[in-house]
Amino acid sequence: MTVLLAGCSGAPDGPGKAGERDASTSASASPDPGGGTGTGPSPEEALVPDPARLPKTRAEARDLIDRVIAGPDSFGPGVVKRSPYESDPATWPVLGEDCVWQQRKPAPSVLATLTRSFEVPAERGKGPVRLGAVVTVHRTRSDATWEMAESIEESMRCPTQQLREGEQIGSMIAGALLGGEATQTTSEDSLSELGEYRSAELGGPHHYFWQQAQTLQFTVAVTGKGAKGRTEREIDDLVVHAQGTMLARLESAVEKQS
Repeated sequence: MTVLLAGCSGAPDGPGKAGERDASTSASASPDPGGGTGTGPSPEEALVPDPARLPKTRAEARDLIDRVIAGPDSFGPGVVKRSPYESDPATWPVLGEDCVWQQRKPAPSVLATLTRSFEVPAERGKGPVRLGAVVTVHRTRSDATWEMAESIEESMRCPTQQLREGEQIGSMIAGALLGGEATQTTSEDSLSELGEYRSAELGGPHHYFWQQAQTLQFTVAVTGKGAKGRTEREIDDLVVHAQGTMLARLESAVEKQS
């Protein structure tokens, strides 16, 4: 079942708890006491992991993130690193009761998390596209599904969100797909949000697009924020390309070898 929600979600530079996110119940990710995702496919159906390749310590989780998280080439040509490039690994974005994103200490369920920031530089007649990517490694699969559920709750709680001083997203539409629904075959659970981005620097409204996916104990997210002269298709393609790259790397990093 495809779920559409009015609301929005962001992260330091835009989500997924990507960059730049985080309903009281989630139709797409309803954790059960046994660590499953309710009606979603089991991890065995989506991906058969090698238990020895799943991170169990912070050091192992950080090593996996370094192998999975997007770099400039993950988005396609023309994307460069933005400064600061990487977030402090001792923090992650949290949406406050005032609907303002803040950097806080990661939840106890988090083994490691990292956000990277990128951009497509401005050119004649076109403003810069701001991009973000996030990978989070939780201690358990159930913890990761709760992150997805919280993301939907935040979307409904805060129809307008402040990403940072001078940056705001709103007028959001969100959609959720479990693995096997429609054409969603790359993860156990997937969330997408699109809406309007406004910036004191870049004006607006401009197109905003965010995707977050969960598989096993991992979540990966990508954010794209538009600018003058940039098309919705251009932003969406950048986000989808990087998300697909990270999910493919994740599968390669943890799947059982034949």
